Amino acid sequence: MFEQVLSIDRMENAVSLFGSFDENIRLIESEFSVTVLNRGSDLKISGEAENVAKATTAIERLLALINKGEALSDQNVRYVISLVKDGEEDKLMSLSGDCVCITSKGKPVKPKTLGQKKYVEAIRKNTIVLGAGPAGTGKTYLAVAMAVTAFRAKEVNRIILTRPAVEAGEKLGFLPGDLQQKVDPYLRPLYDALFDMLGAEAFARYQERGSIEVAPLAYMRGRTLDDSFIILDEAQNTTREQMKMFLTRLGFNSKMVVTGDVTQIDLPDGKRSGLTDAMRILRNVPDVSINTFTEKDVVRHKLVQDIIKAYEKNEEKRK
Repeated sequence: MFEQVLSIDRMENAVSLFGSFDENIRLIESEFSVTVLNRGSDLKISGEAENVAKATTAIERLLALINKGEALSDQNVRYVISLVKDGEEDKLMSLSGDCVCITSKGKPVKPKTLGQKKYVEAIRKNTIVLGAGPAGTGKTYLAVAMAVTAFRAKEVNRIILTRPAVEAGEKLGFLPGDLQQKVDPYLRPLYDALFDMLGAEAFARYQERGSIEVAPLAYMRGRTLDDSFIILDEAQNTTREQMKMFLTRLGFNSKMVVTGDVTQIDLPDGKRSGLTDAMRILRNVPDVSINTFTEKDVVRHKLVQDIIKAYEKNEEKRK
């Protein structure tokens, strides 16, 4: 049995570290097979030497986040634990302090994982960025945050958000209304992200002026999009022809972000996804960045990570 003692300077830091009903410390104890006891301003960590060293590192990294003003959540505690297990804890401090955007309610939007950080930096540095990964990795939300930041800074004059009108085996023709009304429910996640960043009133005002456009991909044909920040969401459901059409809409002083999940393709059998094709074809093109997210970048409920892992294992068995 090995023991290590850590001193905590401030009581409020200890309260934040332990979390509600000590849930954060219980998680560390469970993940590293150690026992953590609180003795005044000291923490006593006991267990196998290697486990104690890793648990101590995790606690030190969490305290560093607290000192930088970060609130601990189940997601970032689990993420710190996973980085420590992989020996990548030194990369953690690069996450704190990088605020992408402030929402209409005053909440800062920040990358929560190293994959998200890399994605945000790629959007800053490149004209076209492709982001592929599972649901819940923040691909669309961070892209919208970057678009709103560029718009507020007057780097672009317009934000254009678009999606292909193909969804999970449903036929648009059976839905009521004209094309815009038919596809509006499919565009709802994009509206939600914009409402979050701008507020409903500002969004409606900008949309009325034409500064923000949310439209199906079919509306992009024949246009040249200058001074715009353009986001194509659910790009795994584009055909090769649609993807080429979209990418060639790029005008001067514009940025494009293309997001999608190549494991959720709803195209008819035999149709190749434009996203997988573009990721292969554009891999070595300058000023184009291709980013792939993993289940570690999922920032939803832990169960979402477990579901993605289970499906990935099943897919590997079927190959």
